[in-house]
Amino acid sequence: MNGPVLARAAALLLLVGLALAAPAAGQSGAVLERSTLVVESAGGAIHSFDVELALSPDQKSKGLMHRREMAPDAGMLFVYAAPQIISMWMQNTYLPLDMVFIGMGGRVAHIVERTVPLSTAIVSSRERVVAVLELNAGTVSRLGLARGDRVRHALLGNGT
Repeated sequence: MNGPVLARAAALLLLVGLALAAPAAGQSGAVLERSTLVVESAGGAIHSFDVELALSPDQKSKGLMHRREMAPDAGMLFVYAAPQIISMWMQNTYLPLDMVFIGMGGRVAHIVERTVPLSTAIVSSRERVVAVLELNAGTVSRLGLARGDRVRHALLGNGT
C-alpha cells in the first residue's frame, strides 16, 4: 500500500473504532442495570416493565435525558434511600413521560401524566416517596394505572 491509501485506511479504522466504542446515540454513556418491575392495579391486572435503574446521584441527574425513544414496555426506576418529596423536570428530555411516584410499601402515591418534553417546570411528588417510575407518556392511561396501585420490585423491598 502506498502512503495516502494507508493513511486513509488507518483513519477509517480509527473512525469505526470510535463509533463502536461510543455509547448509543442519545444515551448518557454508562450502561444502567436493568430489571423487571411489576405494577398490580386495584382491579387485579398485572403489568410488567423492563426498567433501567437510576440509583447513583449521577444516574438520577441524567435520567432519560437526550433519549429519543423507549420501548413501550420499558421505563426507568429512580430509587431513594429515604422517603422524601421528589422534584423533577424535563430539561434535555425529548420523550414525553408519565411519572409514577411511589411511596413506602410500593404504593402509587401520585401520578403526573404526559409531561412536556424539554420543559423546566417542576414536576413534584407532592408527598414523601421512595421511588419514581418514568414510563412513556400515555402508558398510565392506556393501562388504567392509578393512585393506590402497588409497584413490586426488589429495591422497593416487596419484589424478587
